[in-house]
Amino acid sequence: MLKYSLGLDISANSIQCCISVIDEQQKVTVKSSRKISNNTKGFEELTTWISKHCKEKDVPLSVNMEATGIYYENCALYLYQKGFNVSVILPNKAKKYLQAIGQKSKNDSIDAQGLSRMGAEQSLDLWQPMGEYYYLLRKLTRQYQSLQELKTNVSNQLHAETNGMYESQDVTEQLTTLISTLVTQIKAMEKLIKEHIESDESVSQKVSNISKIKGVGLQTVAVVLAETNGFLLFKNSRQLVSYAGYDIVQNQSGSHNGRTRISKKGNSRLRKAMHMPSLSLIQHKVKPFFNLYERTLKKHYIKMKSYVAVQKKLLVLIYSLWSNNTPFNENHGLEISGYQEPELSLGSSAVAEAE
Repeated sequence: MLKYSLGLDISANSIQCCISVIDEQQKVTVKSSRKISNNTKGFEELTTWISKHCKEKDVPLSVNMEATGIYYENCALYLYQKGFNVSVILPNKAKKYLQAIGQKSKNDSIDAQGLSRMGAEQSLDLWQPMGEYYYLLRKLTRQYQSLQELKTNVSNQLHAETNGMYESQDVTEQLTTLISTLVTQIKAMEKLIKEHIESDESVSQKVSNISKIKGVGLQTVAVVLAETNGFLLFKNSRQLVSYAGYDIVQNQSGSHNGRTRISKKGNSRLRKAMHMPSLSLIQHKVKPFFNLYERTLKKHYIKMKSYVAVQKKLLVLIYSLWSNNTPFNENHGLEISGYQEPELSLGSSAVAEAE
């Protein structure tokens, strides 16, 4: 035996489990399957069950699960604290794997077995829990974003109501009151985020350095830190660019040369957080972003395409300032070791999303 692999298909109330083993001939064999509750008692039963079926202590064990909302977090943290090697897999990656091995049906048992086989055959990245500070910051920033989106939706409803053929005063009053309530909650959330940032002196200092970029406020920096866990797991800017979905996807084979574009396979909240600051940077002609914008615009004359290039450069600069703990100075430009600005091309769908 080369490796044990445990696949966990997790839902809100239960977890379907499957233990497999891979041998020297690369053959994967299922040893046992069972179902447990998604709570502390179930986790304790799981560790006992693992010990029962993984008797060869010198054979490594990998635990593999999908990132299903928040329901996987308690189980992942419990197993991580018990010393297990935990890997959390993106749902689309697991889905593509099951399709690749010819699996047509889908249920909890099949998914758990597929995750178990995937963990046995592949060397997956290990998961680490997000620190409590950034986890709570992420809760605050996501609530802030949700309130902003809700306010926009209600404002649009109010505009439609007041400009229709006939207006209902009752509906107008309700929408107006709701908007007022949302504004109050948004201001309260802004205060909570500010207090949370200032509760850590080191973080507060670095945020102050980054906020010297014109158009980049505390809320924007808070979102970036919350969604990246304070850049803890990033070793270089390329990893960050890929995580945000700004990495380049090529489409070329033989004589065919398709359109090169950004992948958008990443954290959309980061890309959304970069949108408004990028517009402000160009409006105020902040170097080196304005130089990049003008240079790229002369090549293709597509404004949104150049704005996306500015967004990516801004994200990398935030990472650089954070890592080096230095304040922004537009005169020193953007010099980051190992990073080069690649050309990118956006299709209509990417432009629509950026807008």
